[in-house]
Amino acid sequence: MNPQALVRPEQDIGVPHGNLLLTFAEAVIGTDRASLDAARATLAEALGPAAISGASAIAGNFTKNDRVANALGIPVDPPVLKGTEDLREQLGLNDYASAQNTFRHM
Repeated sequence: MNPQALVRPEQDIGVPHGNLLLTFAEAVIGTDRASLDAARATLAEALGPAAISGASAIAGNFTKNDRVANALGIPVDPPVLKGTEDLREQLGLNDYASAQNTFRHM
């Protein structure tokens, strides 16, 4: 898997149909209904209707967990911070406002 593709969509993520799943994920959090409808149709055509349910459940659950963690100000545990230092730097994750929840507790 290529995590760089999460922030650089021109790269291959290394997951079968990963580009379709990323397009769907972006559409789910976006505001353009036509883009969501198109991403949903493309995903169903490539992977079948069950893929829409699965991808939607994963996106919804992730969004819920992320919002709860941000609202509570839950910091990242020190061992996780150490093990993900390079990845967070590569993806620019330390630049997100919610990253301050972790850095403020260090």
